[in-house]
Amino acid sequence: MLNSGYPDQVCSIARALEVVGERWSLLILRDAMFGVSRFEGFQESLGIARNVLTDRLDHLVAEGVLVRRPYGRGQHRFDYVLTEKGRELGVAMVALKDWGDRHYPAPGGPPRLSQHRDCGRTVDVILSCGEHGSGLDVGDLALVPGPGAGLPSAG
Repeated sequence: MLNSGYPDQVCSIARALEVVGERWSLLILRDAMFGVSRFEGFQESLGIARNVLTDRLDHLVAEGVLVRRPYGRGQHRFDYVLTEKGRELGVAMVALKDWGDRHYPAPGGPPRLSQHRDCGRTVDVILSCGEHGSGLDVGDLALVPGPGAGLPSAG
């Protein structure tokens, strides 16, 4: 994990990476978005060591990205379900998937397609301006200081 002190910078991306920037965490979130919710399901899908999976799930639960819900007769088995905070990562995950499809394509084409559940049409992740509509590129952005830019990294 990254050093979370950031003594010389205030960066929302760096803080977000502290939560989801580790490879296994992103793959756990991918699987959760595809409907995997049980420890055994994550382990089977990812081939991850049990101790590493436990650590990553505990971290995502502690950060409020997943919630742990008991199932079955005992209280020792859990479903791991995306919270609203976790579902908000869907846009970033689809954008990352689309980027990977474009720049590192699988030989047979994209392994997953993003489609609107209601109509089946392709879903695109796009930058848009509230005034002028969509279709912006990162070159169209101006990243200007926000109200927390001069605050210590805790802000």
